[in-house]
Amino acid sequence: MFEWEAGGKHFHIRETANYDEYHTIEVLQKEAWGFDDLDVVPAAAFVATQWAGGIVLGAFDGNVMIGFAYGFPAYEDGRTSLHSHMLAVKPEYRNAQAGFNLKLAQRDFALGKGLNEITWTFDPLQSLNAHLNFAKLGVISERYILNFYGETSSSPLHQGFGTDRLWVRWLLESDRVKQRTSRDKPASRPHTPLTPEDVSQSALVHSADGLPRLADFDPLLSSNRCFIEIPYDITSIKERDPEAGRVWREATRAAFLASIKAGFTVEDFLKLESQDRPRWFYLLTR
Repeated sequence: MFEWEAGGKHFHIRETANYDEYHTIEVLQKEAWGFDDLDVVPAAAFVATQWAGGIVLGAFDGNVMIGFAYGFPAYEDGRTSLHSHMLAVKPEYRNAQAGFNLKLAQRDFALGKGLNEITWTFDPLQSLNAHLNFAKLGVISERYILNFYGETSSSPLHQGFGTDRLWVRWLLESDRVKQRTSRDKPASRPHTPLTPEDVSQSALVHSADGLPRLADFDPLLSSNRCFIEIPYDITSIKERDPEAGRVWREATRAAFLASIKAGFTVEDFLKLESQDRPRWFYLLTR
């Protein structure tokens, strides 16, 4: 069992154990993503996953499941790993560090099964997920996939926006991951803070008046590092101005595809302080 404290409350994470809990995960999927029934992973799949060596974890406040993480065995390029397909937390518990601790628990369970790598996908325009994945967990990415789940799904989050994803690798026993996920000391970050000069000299995409501006890629991709800016809250932008959301998707898609093709790895997610609000950039290195 994995335990932590937050807000004066005690929480725990363990493997799910019965059909009531599997059915609760079905409900959590609908709450998190607004899926219709056809897009919900059914309880029977969780049973089969656990019997086949996968990991289905529940996060609990007492006896109440507040979140879950679901991963199945994977085999990629000769490596055996766990693919973490879904993670969700009830909205009212998202300040309790449940998502972060579900990932830490997933790491412990995976290591216990002899696995040293977990992969998953996420929308690179979601800044909170990017911060969790890169800054706090220490993942890296070398793959950008267009419309991973098709051009749309039953989730309102995917309407008119596509489902582009970064495929991330979490190298569980690397020094990088150990440093950033250590429970004994603050996370160690290997990079100096981002500066305005970095942005002006090395950003493939940067924000200007709320919209993305693309640089000339060729000279920037001949260096050893570059940056891609994303907005802090793409969901609000999409709701307010769907066309602006589409423009951000197209601009960042072009930058990720070009940089990864040129041999860059997405390595970190950094904050640049500014007068109005912080700005957020992916760091890519060769």
